[in-house]
Amino acid sequence: MRYASLASGSKGNCHALTDGNQTLLVDAGISFLQIRTRLETLGWELTQVKAVAFTHEHSDHIAALPVLLKRTNWAVLATEATLEAICRIQGVEVPLARWVPLRAGHATLWEGWRILPFSTPHDAADPVAYRVEGGGRAVGVVTDLGHPTALVADHCQDLDLLALEANHDIQMLREGSYPPTLKARILSRIGHLSNEATAELLARVGSPRLQAVVLAHLSEQNNDPALARFAAEAALRGSDIALHVATQREPLEVAARP
Repeated sequence: MRYASLASGSKGNCHALTDGNQTLLVDAGISFLQIRTRLETLGWELTQVKAVAFTHEHSDHIAALPVLLKRTNWAVLATEATLEAICRIQGVEVPLARWVPLRAGHATLWEGWRILPFSTPHDAADPVAYRVEGGGRAVGVVTDLGHPTALVADHCQDLDLLALEANHDIQMLREGSYPPTLKARILSRIGHLSNEATAELLARVGSPRLQAVVLAHLSEQNNDPALARFAAEAALRGSDIALHVATQREPLEVAARP
């Protein structure tokens, strides 16, 4: 299974997983044009995209949905509360025939893959992260959480690849230009992971099976890729886990080794 970050950051998020025959998107927070363009940049076929799984209803994760409903026949995977929130915010209706209902903590079989959404602490209706298994490989996409819970750590065990939020450097955020209320939200236990919290979680989930970690959802204003990498490298020291940093503007592909 191959993973790609098509976009990752506060302005829009979209991850992709493929086995070479079918592709699943996780979130669609950039335009349909950008999804198509960035897939083509990586040499991935747009025609192989079969569905998009949503983590929650915030705008940087759902922006493309109205166009996707008109321009594609992709299935929509989401929990009931998240789907209701997305439809209310976007002013759209997802046909029941295109909705694959999910429940946090309950695995769903989709096109031969096992998709497990699990709850994350975030200020949304029913936020989840995803563990996707197929072809003997397991990939986690875990962003938008205020702190690394034991439940999250449990579901990140025995992965081949983990895309994990490293949203902010605490000092940069506190000294930055964001208004106090927004700073408090990000720093809260239902906000976003700091570099230190990301490193804490990585120290708990590193294993001989884990081949690659992708640091995701970095804030362009409140983080520095070098700081995020430094914190993660300290947690992964002594392992041969490959470390990558996803960005807002350039797609990044990472393949799990056979």
